[in-house]
Amino acid sequence: MPENQTAVHAALQNVPRLMGIKPGDYTTQRLGGLTNLVYRVDTGNELLIVRIPGEGTETYIDRAVELHNATVAADAGISAPILWADGKTGVMISRCIDNIETMTPALFSSRNGAAARAGTAFGKLHRCGQDFQFRFELFAMIDDYLDILSGKDIALPEGYHDIVRAADPIKHALAVAPAPLAPCHCDPLCENFLDDGDRMWIIDWEYSGMNDPMWDLGDLSVEAGFTPDQDTAMMTAYFGRPPTDCETGRMVVYKAMCDLLWTLWGLIQHADGNTAEDFNAYAVTRFNRCRALMEHADFAGHIASIAKTA
Repeated sequence: MPENQTAVHAALQNVPRLMGIKPGDYTTQRLGGLTNLVYRVDTGNELLIVRIPGEGTETYIDRAVELHNATVAADAGISAPILWADGKTGVMISRCIDNIETMTPALFSSRNGAAARAGTAFGKLHRCGQDFQFRFELFAMIDDYLDILSGKDIALPEGYHDIVRAADPIKHALAVAPAPLAPCHCDPLCENFLDDGDRMWIIDWEYSGMNDPMWDLGDLSVEAGFTPDQDTAMMTAYFGRPPTDCETGRMVVYKAMCDLLWTLWGLIQHADGNTAEDFNAYAVTRFNRCRALMEHADFAGHIASIAKTA
């Protein structure tokens, strides 16, 4: 049995009704995933998702925190029910949600109402009334990632530190006018959204924590390449009304900041030899997009709007 299949088989033994199951009793299909190995398992009676953590992820992901947050999200009806998980290793088995499309930027554009359904899902998460473990601290995470990279043979994009310094007014504005924290996904890749046409589910809680809710909306807008109309649809569904200038300003500012942060994450993947995609190109693209947005004529106005009352 191949090594990864051995890990999947070992994980299945932890579900009481599957103890003793043999490899010939189920089939597996490898699904997407940038840092982890994810498999769809069909036992003939049920469909499961088995997640095997990627090598090296233990250096920057707390699996016990992830399990707590994923459980809260599942209990709130936002994520797939968890059948078993190891809070130390991060191996996780969850129920496979039926009749869904795994989202991509193209599907967010082509599936009618998808941006609004994502906004509704975020609203349900952020207002679920429960707390996540871990506080998602943007600027502290930038420092932590820079520290990790300092021990690796990797170069930052030219001008990265200049852009970090240029983000000081953003750091100040967010500190002066902090938003109430909410349980947030914090890593809303399109592929972490599952859509059945009526409802959007969210999966993968590795980076989740208490955060400014507008981070989630701004980050998804970047990941999905939303148009202004899609941004409006997402935010209107989220608030149940058109967003204020202050709310829009926070969302746009976080578009830039998510690219600033994930630039470093991509470089860590590149340095660790992750071949899921070209992470050096990923990091450069992120950085250039961040710099372009921060240099746009309207960006200073978005920063200024943060201090205004909604």
